[in-house]
Amino acid sequence: MTKLEFWHHHLGVSVPDLEESIEWWDRVLNFKLEYRGHIPTIPADMAFVRNGAMRVELFEAPGAAPLPECRRIPDEDIKTHGNKHVSFVCEDVDAIAAELRDRNADIVWVKDFGDGRKNIFLRDNAGNLIEFIQGPQPNGKTSTL
Repeated sequence: MTKLEFWHHHLGVSVPDLEESIEWWDRVLNFKLEYRGHIPTIPADMAFVRNGAMRVELFEAPGAAPLPECRRIPDEDIKTHGNKHVSFVCEDVDAIAAELRDRNADIVWVKDFGDGRKNIFLRDNAGNLIEFIQGPQPNGKTSTL
């Protein structure tokens, strides 16, 4: 049997306003615009934003349905099948939460589970969920807010 090898390339997120989302991902999470384009077969405008090795592809498709309210709340979202959220690891959830508050992020919650686990959920400008979990830095890679 052949060993499968693959690596993360990007996360795709549908948004109602591409310009606002590019600005939000830059201002709040330091993802810089890498590439813009148009996909005529959808049709949709798109952009890749990047922070270090992490890349997010943002799509704006005319006539797309808005994100339902239940998809904007972590504990409710898991009751609908499909992709749920992107999650990043950070060394200090409380420090990230403080910085995100300074950047006017829409924070859903900061939780301390009492057993060493902590997380924070926030929403992007379109209501999509983003999580930060507290843990060690993987593979020595650095990404900063």
